Amino acid sequence: MPIYDIPAVDATVRNSSQTLELELVGSNKSVLDVGCATGYLARALVERGCVVTGVEYDPEAAARARPSLAELVIADLDDVDLAQQLAGKTFDSIVFGDVLEHLADPDSVLRSATKLLATGGSVIISVPNVTHGSLRLALLQGRWVYRDSGLLDRTHVRFFTRESTIAMVRSAGLVVTHLWATVLDPLGCEVEVDADQLPWAVVDWVRRQPDAYVYQFVVRAELGSDDGTTPELVPAVDIPELDDVHTERGRIEARLHRATDGRADVVSEVLETRHHILTLRDHAVGAEAAVGSARLEVERARAAERSAREESERIVQELKSTSTWRLGTRLVAPLARAKRLLQGASE
Repeated sequence: MPIYDIPAVDATVRNSSQTLELELVGSNKSVLDVGCATGYLARALVERGCVVTGVEYDPEAAARARPSLAELVIADLDDVDLAQQLAGKTFDSIVFGDVLEHLADPDSVLRSATKLLATGGSVIISVPNVTHGSLRLALLQGRWVYRDSGLLDRTHVRFFTRESTIAMVRSAGLVVTHLWATVLDPLGCEVEVDADQLPWAVVDWVRRQPDAYVYQFVVRAELGSDDGTTPELVPAVDIPELDDVHTERGRIEARLHRATDGRADVVSEVLETRHHILTLRDHAVGAEAAVGSARLEVERARAAERSAREESERIVQELKSTSTWRLGTRLVAPLARAKRLLQGASE
């Protein structure tokens, strides 16, 4: 029985790599579904007017996918060249849905696939994120347990981060146009984590790290000249702001519930007051920093004034020591005496 199979793609569930792939492909396209499995994505594409060619290495899965495909290639991508297998054909979209992590050399397979793109065509890729918070927490507990599916599927031979995914796409001569993600709470997926045995602050910190909620990266890319920029990552759904026993607010709220016998009005008032105090503290810290900055500017201005005065005095002393200054003084002295005599006579 094929390992990778779902009854149907439910496009109403947006936090799914298949749903995101459907959106990125669009309608009425010629599509190459690489690693088509039992054809669940192909069936959804056909419903949108697409003509789908499938590539699959498992003959049993391929047989179930065949009715939805215009053409089927049964091949192991570690052994064959994709462009040679489909020589003379081009596609508007080529989809690698959770496939590249199973290959020994995904970079070469991706480069070969670009030769099959029609003008203006795109490659759609989904790969699991090895920096998902669940794996970070599991490693802190010394766990790395393979499973039949998921982030640690036992058939995965390559592991991807955001940076390595983008680097692979770029090395194939492609430019990333969309960077999307499915998201899951690090404590809410199949990876085994005993969070109660970890310090709450560690769990909270891991959850707040970049890409800790990203379960899969879903990328759309096109042939073109890369300017080095990458689109902002867009999660399929909003990432929730959690307040459970592994967050500071959650722990405070739990203690307040116990201390107040669960009176929600008291808990809410205390939390609101605490938030107000923290806000005032932040404002005070900001004001103190501004005062400190102003004081520093005043000190700098005073130091500059002292330096200018000292430099002026130095220059005057140097001038007084010159022959020109002495000669000028002798010339001016008679005039000064004459001016004093005239002032005395007028009085």
